[in-house]
Amino acid sequence: MALGMRLLRWAGVVLLWLVVAGCLAVTIVPRFLDRIYYRGPASGHFDGARFFNPDGEDPAPPGGGNRGRFLMKRITGEGDAAWPASVPVRPAKPAPRVAGQAMVATWVGHATVLVQTQGLNILTDPVWSDTAGPLGFGPRRVTVPGIAFDDLPPIDLVLVSHNHYDHLDQATLKRLWQRDRPVIVTSLGNDSVIGQVGVPARRLDWGQRMALRPGIEVAVTRNHHWGSRWFSDRNRALWSSFVVTLPGGNLFFAGDTGFGDGQWPGEAAALGPVRFAILPIGAFRFAPGQMATDNHIGPPQAIQVRDRLGQPFALPIHWGTFKLSSEARDTPPRMLSALMRCSGIDPARFTPVAVGSAVTVPPIGAANTALDEARLTRCATNADVTTLP
Repeated sequence: MALGMRLLRWAGVVLLWLVVAGCLAVTIVPRFLDRIYYRGPASGHFDGARFFNPDGEDPAPPGGGNRGRFLMKRITGEGDAAWPASVPVRPAKPAPRVAGQAMVATWVGHATVLVQTQGLNILTDPVWSDTAGPLGFGPRRVTVPGIAFDDLPPIDLVLVSHNHYDHLDQATLKRLWQRDRPVIVTSLGNDSVIGQVGVPARRLDWGQRMALRPGIEVAVTRNHHWGSRWFSDRNRALWSSFVVTLPGGNLFFAGDTGFGDGQWPGEAAALGPVRFAILPIGAFRFAPGQMATDNHIGPPQAIQVRDRLGQPFALPIHWGTFKLSSEARDTPPRMLSALMRCSGIDPARFTPVAVGSAVTVPPIGAANTALDEARLTRCATNADVTTLP
């Protein structure tokens, strides 16, 4: 009897401490998971604590509801189209350098692209890790990188668009820094995240630029997104697109973006004619029939963005590597090709390629006829688009 009473007493003490620990966790853990990545004056997209989209739209969790529900749906895959466990890839072995105004782009996977021109080797959002998430958790690659890391030529410039794990991979950035000491350019606050692994980065606000070489500059430009590494650090760091000004026409990298007010592509084009655009087309469906979210553009909006950039040669990215949404793996490229044909646009100027494919970027050519957005909208109702899973 006495032993039983002692056990009950100890159980009560343990329970009490668990309750106290739980209450402390509710109070302390969110603050611990929060991070102050940037301190600076308020601006038209920073309130002194967090960044925001100046068009007034703050992207909600895709598909509605709270972030916990969104994450649970992504973990369970409820209602998702099936993806293959792996996809064959023939990795490329790029040349060490591409001289002059010749330009070659190789899709490594997701938002990672190697662009070679003017003797420069440029990488966008480099991710060589197997998973896109904290501590090795998160979506797993279904394609190996389109260039083996050891086959990468020396990298001169790295562009990092924001701090989501599928775009800012600390392990990869550390390997690149230790090997090549590239110039890493990002937007405000992300330099702090990159610096956590001892890697320096140049931080710029929207509208700022830095000289890389004579006649070549990197400009950080607006897009429409959000940032977070945990749950409580939402929008502590800025998101962006980029323009690299180059002889013979500029390079534009959209980063990760929704459509927002749709004015930001024109702001990038105002810096000079765009020769080559790297545009996302995937991870757009989180509800049946959805064509875009506040977080990500789908193929119809990508076509609009390309048009507002001046109709450059473009590479579709952000599909087929990590399963981030509910559409089938090949839905984004199939939808893009169908919409390009239906809208009367030359599909060769914005055509999907396989991971590991290298494409030669042509010189700036004459633009197509101005995009008929009403026709594009009608094309989006065609059965070959609406029946895609």
